[in-house]
Parts: sequence; structure tokens; C-alpha cells
Amino acid sequence: MKNERVPSRNDTFARATGPVSRRGFVAAAGAVAAAASVVADPVARMAHAAGSDRLKVGLVGCGGRGTGATSQAISADPGVVLWAVADAFADQVKAGANLLGRTVEEKAKNDASFKTRFDCPSERQFAGLDSYKQVIDACDVVLLAAPPAFRPLHLKAAVEAGRQIFCEKPMAVDAAGLRSLRETVKVASEKHLTLVSGFCWRYAARERDVYKRIHEGAIGPVRSAYTTYNSPGFRGEVPRKPDWSDMEYCLRNWQYYTWLSGDHIVEQAVHSVDRLAWAMNDEMPVSVNCTAGREVRSDAPKGNNIFDHFTAAFEYADGRRGFHMCRHFPGAASDNSDYIVGTKGTATVNGFQNKQQTVVDGVTWQSEASKYDMYQQEHDELFASIRSAKPINDGERMTNSTAMAIMARMSGYTGQPVTWQQLWESKDDLSPSAWDFSAAPPPSPIAVPGRTKLV
Repeated sequence: MKNERVPSRNDTFARATGPVSRRGFVAAAGAVAAAASVVADPVARMAHAAGSDRLKVGLVGCGGRGTGATSQAISADPGVVLWAVADAFADQVKAGANLLGRTVEEKAKNDASFKTRFDCPSERQFAGLDSYKQVIDACDVVLLAAPPAFRPLHLKAAVEAGRQIFCEKPMAVDAAGLRSLRETVKVASEKHLTLVSGFCWRYAARERDVYKRIHEGAIGPVRSAYTTYNSPGFRGEVPRKPDWSDMEYCLRNWQYYTWLSGDHIVEQAVHSVDRLAWAMNDEMPVSVNCTAGREVRSDAPKGNNIFDHFTAAFEYADGRRGFHMCRHFPGAASDNSDYIVGTKGTATVNGFQNKQQTVVDGVTWQSEASKYDMYQQEHDELFASIRSAKPINDGERMTNSTAMAIMARMSGYTGQPVTWQQLWESKDDLSPSAWDFSAAPPPSPIAVPGRTKLV
């Protein structure tokens, strides 16, 4: 969208040093936990971090969002130091580390304390599929920003190792990943770990202000909500190089394959699905019915299978309805808004247009809360929670919002309604047989609503 700050998400995490299957998640995570040097009590570990003690930060996924999150982490606490980085591709690792080094140098011109916030020499710059393990082993706090398909594996490993975590959205791409995520979140809670999600609007001042008013009854009980994420689309194809395998080509263009990204309703528009959940006070729907398809999507990258539009209607147990629309139509009108209807009035929220309003009896209220960078706020609160030993855990709501987007995609692909129960019982597993750079990517058929079967 024209006014939106959309972080680049070119980070990939795929060059394999050995095959890892979805079935190997538990074993892989256990190996990380065994290898890591972990303080037995994470609460005691956080308490030890209080004051001026240094917190070693590691980045997994060196693309635009990952480096952006790391810059924000470095700025959040004077005791933070970027200690290690990892990505599937060596060129991404080098580019990310160099960018972050220059960023710290620039910040140090105005604040000398930044000179101590980058200590990431080449020996702690890791490339390859297994490199996430080395970062988790070396660091106190990990920032997970690889493509969504890897999130369940990386998150599980980080939690098993007792690390504090920033986890970019979405958190899974299929039902199998959701179930892994749900169990991992339980363990994070039991270990009293801080787990901050990349659903950044939950950390925006004026959005917090208006949604608080809505939940306090400013427009009466909410009866329906409609959110949009209409935009031109992702950046274009990363052209194939002669030495790339099919797997590398897909991974370099991961946004365009459902098995890697979850489709754009899961990878991108999930922000607006999350705000729909927020409007409904995080009560989950009982079912969804979605119409979706490919109207203007090109054939590049080769073999891409994501749709270019979704319109979903969520049904709630008490009869309420929630609606979401997203599309990738170049040249068409953009919109990223929330329209909420209560029994006494309405609310309209669009952070990019600075509109956080309620209207009751013809009187408009606009939030005047002090604005701040919501991306930075996520990390400010992340590190404050670690220092105070008062964990933030976004796990349940980040799981639920991701799940809503996935169930909508499943309904859109099949043309069938999908219930919350069906989602969690689904056998949908999009992962390849092995996360190996020489392995064949999984099949990527284009779904045909009415023909594609729900699994």
C-alpha cells in the first residue's frame, strides 16, 4: 500500500547441511536443547540479566524484516549486543551482518554506547539449514525471522533451549505446524519465557487506545467486524541463476509458494486477521467460509501457486460475524482498514492514515495517544520484560490469529466451509520430505475451489 511501511521479507533459510523433515522436528529440537548451555531455571536466568548485564542477541533470517528487527533490538537496551546471525544463504548472512554493522556505526556517532552493541565476527556468522542451532546455542535472546514454514522448527528449538524470543508472524503454514506451535507455546509458558510476536499493531499506541475503548463498551457490544489488506502484491521474481537447484529457486522466491509462505492471507494479510481477532476480543470463530482465487497472478516465479484474492466470512458461536478481504491486484485501490460495528456505534481504524476513531450518536472520537514506532515498541517491551523477570507471552493469540488465516485459506482453496475443529484435526502438512537443498520441492498444484479436497 502507498503509505505502508512494509518490511522486505527476502530472508530465506534453506541451504541444508543435512536433511530435516517435519517428522524430525522433535528430535532436532531435542538435540539443540541437549547441546545448548542452558540455565535450568529461565526465571533465574532472566533475573540474572537484570541491570547492566549483557544480553547476547542472535538473528535467524537475515532479510529485510530480520535486519530491521535486529536494529530495533539493538536500540532497545544498552546492554544488548548482536552476537550471532544465521541464514540459509551465505550471501544473505554477509549482507545482513554488514548492514547491521554499518547501522551500529551510524548510531554510535550520536550515542557512544552503541560501540559495544555489535560483536558479530565472521566466526559467528552462520550459513546453512542447521545454522539456527548455532545461533540458539550461542545467545540469550533469539529473533526468528526466517520464512514461515521454518517457524515451528526454529521456535521449538529456541523454547527447548530456554531462550527469550521475538518471533515474526506468521507462526506456521499448515495444520501440522499449528499443532507443533501450540505445544511449543505451552512449554514456553511453563518455562516462564518471554515470547513476543511480530503482530506489531498490538504494540501501536493509538491502536491499543481505540481497541481498549471498544472492549470497554464505547460502541456497545461488537456485533461484526470487517478488515482489509488490499495491496499491489509482493515484489517480483528473483531470477534463477544457472547453478540453483529447484529447491533454491523456490526458497529464493518463498513468498509465492504456499508450502513456504502459507499464501498471502497467511504471510501478509494475517496482520488484518489478527486485528479482526482483536476486535472480537480474541474469541475464536467456530467456522469460516471463504471465496478465493487467482485472477491476475502471473506465472512468475515459475510454478508459483498462491492465490491473489480472498474474502472470508467467520462465524462465531453467538451468531456474530467477522469478515476479511485481501487481494494482490496491481493498479487497483489499496486499503488496510478495520471497520467495526457495535450496538451503539461504529469504529474505523487505519494506522497508516492515522485514523483510530469511534462514532457514537454522530459524535466522532479520535485517539490522541502519543504515537511511537510500533516496531521499536515490540522490542522495548521484549527487553524490559526480560530485565524485570516479568515474561510477556504472546503465544496463545499469535497461534490463534495464524490459525484463523490458515483455516480461511483452506476454505478458499477447497470452496468448503471449515470449522475450528476441522482445522486442528486436519492432516494438512505442506513440508517437503526433507529440508535439503538438493531435495525436490514438494508439489505445488494450484488449488481449484470445488475440486481441491479438504484433508
